[in-house]
Amino acid sequence: LACYSVITLLFPHYLKITPTQLAFLERNIVDSHYYTRTRASTMSTTEAQDPVKSETNKDESVIRSRKERPTGSTHFGDADWDEERPDEIGDATWGEVAKACCVHDAKEWGKIFVGACGALFFLYFFLFALELLGNSAKVLGGCRAGGLLSDETNPVAGLVIGELATALIQSSSTTTSIIVSLVGADAVSVNSGIYLVMGANIGTSVTNTIVSMGQMADGAQLERAFAGATVHDIFNLLSVAILFPLEIISHYLYHLTKAMLPDNVKDGEAWSGPIKKIVSPLSDKILKSNKDVIKDIATGKVESCDTYYPVLCLDGIEDYKHCASKCDKDAGEEVGVDCGRVGLITCDKTTGCPAFFQNGANLHDDSISGGVCLVLSLFLLIVCLMGLVNVLQRGLAGMSTRIIYKATNVNGLIAMAIGTGITILVQSSSITTSVLTPFVGLGVIQLEQMLPLTLGANIGTTITGLLAAMVSDNVDALQVALCHLFFNISGIVIWYPIPIMRRIPLRGARALGRATRRSRLVPPIYIIVVFFVIPLLLLGLSS
Repeated sequence: LACYSVITLLFPHYLKITPTQLAFLERNIVDSHYYTRTRASTMSTTEAQDPVKSETNKDESVIRSRKERPTGSTHFGDADWDEERPDEIGDATWGEVAKACCVHDAKEWGKIFVGACGALFFLYFFLFALELLGNSAKVLGGCRAGGLLSDETNPVAGLVIGELATALIQSSSTTTSIIVSLVGADAVSVNSGIYLVMGANIGTSVTNTIVSMGQMADGAQLERAFAGATVHDIFNLLSVAILFPLEIISHYLYHLTKAMLPDNVKDGEAWSGPIKKIVSPLSDKILKSNKDVIKDIATGKVESCDTYYPVLCLDGIEDYKHCASKCDKDAGEEVGVDCGRVGLITCDKTTGCPAFFQNGANLHDDSISGGVCLVLSLFLLIVCLMGLVNVLQRGLAGMSTRIIYKATNVNGLIAMAIGTGITILVQSSSITTSVLTPFVGLGVIQLEQMLPLTLGANIGTTITGLLAAMVSDNVDALQVALCHLFFNISGIVIWYPIPIMRRIPLRGARALGRATRRSRLVPPIYIIVVFFVIPLLLLGLSS
């Protein structure tokens, strides 16, 4: 201040400051200096009593770095948020977590309510977009996937076919249920079914890898999100790398599950999760895929999709009864006289025929409809992902990383149980991992927590195959479903309990995440090469 005063008096024509303005400036600087000293002494007392309160009550418009905080804690939204490593995050108590979560005034509770409603809104349409994406993929790739699954092949080809079929229809649950049905119908042997479900395990992770690209606008978020998505890929690939040759040599999955089989299996009823019941009514109004086409081609009931075209509705009335009701061949009913005919797009008993259903449509028309819905679903997926991330960022702004880490850092076995439970509810591991991927991108869930959640999702997705086996009365179908379950359990036993083994998929995922810093093209190139180019090369070499 003294130097500034001297310079101003000597060179007033350069600085353009009058003596009156200088006096005003001096007064304000002195007042500010007094306030700073008083504030510092007050804060030191407050922080000694309650460090969490002192952190959350600071003026975040001024402090945006952990280096400026006496406690050294990083807050969500800080400039150096991305620089903090997991081992640098301090430990918080559950009391601090409860206080940060539940102690708010009326205005803050109002903001939380609005934010929660916004998050639920975007989450619902995010799930809707995933459902529409799956239906679109089944319409576009259903005929090819059914043709791939129909052949009795060697182990390598079976592995690749399972992966390609799952990547094409964007659902390992659908693929495994079809494989179980094929084994139940004696169209595929149990040994071939084991290799097919191994491939399906690899293909299921393509969806959340696509979702991670929705955070390309922020380099740091993309790095974390892509690492969170690919840790699923790497775990599945590593499990296959060990268990696939082991199964070829010893057939341990076959013999293990054979010893567990009952004498017979009673017919059961199919079960769908509550999330599917909430989302499906809206998606079925846009597009509903006909899974029977894929199964019929895979089991050899029909030679190609052309058998289902052109689409025929009785009397030109587009509803389930006149278009999609099945003929009773034992009663002598004929297509076009007593019942209609649908192709890859079908109608629903409750919601009727979807918007993209057309009487008289051919295979080309349905493929165009599937392509349009695919583009629409990807656009909606990105929009909802951006909205969800924005709402979460606003809600977590200013929250200490110690609090966030404590709230999300649960025991690995508990995290697996959570992942399994969520996947059983939504009936799709792709949905579970796709919903969690944005949280990893934001830094809310650490990569070390994403891994056990992913492993739990792998266990949960096997329930779909077990349910499909329960509907069939064939013991072999149940054996393949059990092989899927024990394949995932074996992978967990190999790669998770021992810390040095656990670090392998984590380090691999982090390396892939860091690669996105060099180029934003890494995720799409990775998807094309890993899920399509390499499998097609292996399929060609194994034929």
